[in-house]
Amino acid sequence: MVMSLQSDAAAIQDELAALRRELHQTPEIGLHLPRTQQTVLSALDGLPLEIGTGKALSSVTAVLRGGVAGGPVVVLRGDMDALPVVERTGEEFTSKNPGAMHACGHDLHTAGLVGAARLLSARRAELPGDVVFMFQPGEEGFDGAGHMIAEGVLDAAGRPANAAYGLHVVSNEYERGVFSARPGPLMAGSAGLFVKVVGAGGHGSRPHGARDPIPAACEMVTALQTMVTREFDVFDPVVVTVGVLQAGTKRNIIPDDALFEATVRTFSARAREKVRAASVRVCRGIAAAHGLDVEVRFEDEYPVTVNNADETDFLAGTVRDLYGDDRYLDMADPITGSEDFSRVLDRVPGAFVFLGACASDDPETAASNHSPLARFDDSVLADGAALLAELAMRRLSRTS
Repeated sequence: MVMSLQSDAAAIQDELAALRRELHQTPEIGLHLPRTQQTVLSALDGLPLEIGTGKALSSVTAVLRGGVAGGPVVVLRGDMDALPVVERTGEEFTSKNPGAMHACGHDLHTAGLVGAARLLSARRAELPGDVVFMFQPGEEGFDGAGHMIAEGVLDAAGRPANAAYGLHVVSNEYERGVFSARPGPLMAGSAGLFVKVVGAGGHGSRPHGARDPIPAACEMVTALQTMVTREFDVFDPVVVTVGVLQAGTKRNIIPDDALFEATVRTFSARAREKVRAASVRVCRGIAAAHGLDVEVRFEDEYPVTVNNADETDFLAGTVRDLYGDDRYLDMADPITGSEDFSRVLDRVPGAFVFLGACASDDPETAASNHSPLARFDDSVLADGAALLAELAMRRLSRTS
């Protein structure tokens, strides 16, 4: 059965690559992906699936009923959205939508999940349970997973899911075709820090006649970095990066206000709550020292992506069975990127795995995900689809 499934995946590799390239040329951003949704629906047409679409977003939920009614339920997820990036890869199938690009490989995720749906549909009678295929918009900062959960994706089979798996391709760092995961924290939780320093504008030649917000904002940015190094345990890491800093219109005008925005990454709920309190305290304290007002907002985004230990062991063993020991790599450390699949794993035991899809022979120098130069080798699609399908088949066959 293992070799048959892999052989069947290899047989549809060219079709999956064609689907991926079609998706790559027509990227859409956010929660509303009408063309992408229609492409997925067309690709699933004819399969024995119960298909539903989202109300608040362009999602697709497809349920495959196995040969045993009332058995376990496995969720397989693929995200579909692109990024606001101008593509510079030079690929012959480059994005035709100006300012949008599949720079994170979600086109491969979508095509791979279609492949898994085809492989499992052909084995429907053998499945001792049901599979839910979760085609998700809005992973890139729009909390698409949260929206789909609110609309019932985890109960789409009529009963709660027993396990969930997701896969993410990587354009650099890993050798092509290598899978990598770890138990426990895999990816950081994320939050946003939004600060507006409120002063009083005036002439740049007479700063004493105004209340200048810019020096205070600059001091806050620097103090937040010191806060991280002096208040937080290096073994429970925190990252605070200011990516937006705005103030003023001309060099001789003191503006009324200055603002900045930061992304905050943590690996525990404790660290997140501590950085929430500390960052607000630092900004308010500096504003008070300068005689200024400040508006500080700390917004939670995604929780930490935590792989269930048993499910990660199961995933690793499945990869090794399918492809050999050299195709699986234990991740030494989690990464500081974030994922809304964390919301699924908060509710359902499961695992998230990375797959090297570097189009270069040198992963160390290749452009990373989110780069306008990021290139992905879609020859990995068959292996990714086969792994998702095999995970579902084996997990449904487990007694616990």
